[in-house]
Amino acid sequence: MLHNALDRAVKERLIQRNPTADCIAPKLEKKEMTFLPAEDMKAYLDEADRRHVLPMFYLEVSGLRKGELVALLWADLDVESQTISVSKQATRDENGNIVITRPKTETSVWLVSIPRKAVELLQREHLKHPDNPYMFPSTRTGEMYYPDSIVTLHKRILKSAGLSYINFHALRHTFATAALQNGVDIKTVSSMLGHYDAGFTLRTYTHATRQKQEQAAEKMGNFMDKVM
Repeated sequence: MLHNALDRAVKERLIQRNPTADCIAPKLEKKEMTFLPAEDMKAYLDEADRRHVLPMFYLEVSGLRKGELVALLWADLDVESQTISVSKQATRDENGNIVITRPKTETSVWLVSIPRKAVELLQREHLKHPDNPYMFPSTRTGEMYYPDSIVTLHKRILKSAGLSYINFHALRHTFATAALQNGVDIKTVSSMLGHYDAGFTLRTYTHATRQKQEQAAEKMGNFMDKVM
């Protein structure tokens, strides 16, 4: 982006040469994707249920970021359409204080469709604190959960359930991987994650789409066998 901007500056004779012309961009290192295996998901959610936080973590496996999750209000849920409006997030400002802001990009402001089971869990959760505006108020303070607090809770759930450690963001990867492996198309998954571009989703979750490619190749092979 910088190179293209400076190229434009050269063409408009604002500068004599592009100072990035001789730069060599470093190669991007592809990090190994981590996620919660399907066979471990029940143990994880059972432990969350035992700790009385099942609705929050059930919803988290729908692909939300931690800052978006804790900032949810009861008013963000549309029971009839089974959607949640994701339009804000909890972040830290330059002084380390928790503040509510809009996501950085407009593509991160979106409606998330959720299963009927999730709606029912949220409705039962709301009955426990009907006058509280937060969807998941802290059990200690009644105010909004700190994002770091649910990360700590996530670690405790894994440990108590006897599961291998994965970071909290891996639950978002878990959702995307499961959706793609179960036939949800890449464009839909991208929009459900609030990604700006389906190409980014495709590059990020190559491990999941590879399985679908193998299935597609087998189907095409069967088709060609019938044709020949």
